[in-house]
Amino acid sequence: MSQFTLEPHPNPVSPEARAALVEAPSFGTVFTDHMARINWSAGGAGWHSHRITPYGPLQLDPAAAVLHYAQEIFEGLKAYRWADGSIRTFRPAANAERFARSARRLALPELPPEDFIDALHALVEVDQAWVPSKPGTSLYLRPFMFAAEPFIGVRAAHEVFFLVIASPVGAYFKGGVAPVSIWVDQTYHRAGPGGTGAAKCGGNYAASLVSQEEAYSHGCEQVLFLDAATSTTLEELGGMNVAAVMADGSVVTPPTSGTILEGVTRSSLVQLIRDRGREVAERPIELAGLLEAIKMGQVVEVFACGTAAVVTPVGRLAGTDFDVTVADGAPGALTLSLYEELTGIQYGLREDKHGWTHRLL
Repeated sequence: MSQFTLEPHPNPVSPEARAALVEAPSFGTVFTDHMARINWSAGGAGWHSHRITPYGPLQLDPAAAVLHYAQEIFEGLKAYRWADGSIRTFRPAANAERFARSARRLALPELPPEDFIDALHALVEVDQAWVPSKPGTSLYLRPFMFAAEPFIGVRAAHEVFFLVIASPVGAYFKGGVAPVSIWVDQTYHRAGPGGTGAAKCGGNYAASLVSQEEAYSHGCEQVLFLDAATSTTLEELGGMNVAAVMADGSVVTPPTSGTILEGVTRSSLVQLIRDRGREVAERPIELAGLLEAIKMGQVVEVFACGTAAVVTPVGRLAGTDFDVTVADGAPGALTLSLYEELTGIQYGLREDKHGWTHRLL
């Protein structure tokens, strides 16, 4: 476990109970017996106390800075059990790099990439029995960092905690790879120029929740945000990037220009599409133009993508003054093909031409 010391859980979940939980996982509601943890202190101490501890509540002072000023970031990636029994993850170095970028934006200390990846190794080694093996299942890994210093004052914290927790999961959407309906919010925005849109921090998601509730009220599963400057161009969903497939086979996706999170799944799909000889244009997509192109048959597929859901077909786009079905509302051929290819790589069923998979055990 590298430099991580182990504090075994005194009362872990029984093998029988664990087997039942792993057999039928639900997203983000059940957690493994342990968690990884590293502390950081200012004044020269830096990162220290690398350990694997029992999963459980954290003791925080009511004045902990994160509770008052939201100085916090997180990541999301998965561990997959392959047919040969090994356990792999997907592009963890990209997550480590994005974690460092998010830390810089939130004035948090940058965790060395080797510590980020070692924490994944250490936790999965201890809790490997929690990695499910059924098709489509995985162990979701959630690294996160927050300001733990008890201090009510607007400055960067001098004490920080980094942790990794893990949850066995199945499909993000209960319907699996099925078209979802998207509500396009024309009132609220997820992020603005110069803000934290490119950082993976909790505040971005908190800002999306009122819109997500509105989406539910209109029979939609997700919400799509527009740019804050003009409210005319697509940005991203509450937790996923978005792309459109043109009738000529090319793909268009909004550029990650500072207000949009640079998704690891997004960048992987862009590469896989280009590997097929198709053009991918990373440019602004105007909402009005997209709706018209869908009606005219010039856009034949729309899909969302992210670590949790992987690739999700979009069957409907709705807003206060429009309600449009994409193609015939069925999953598009390219969307399904990309889902099969990417998950095939992640589970060791397809050739990994780009060296994206990383062995944990």
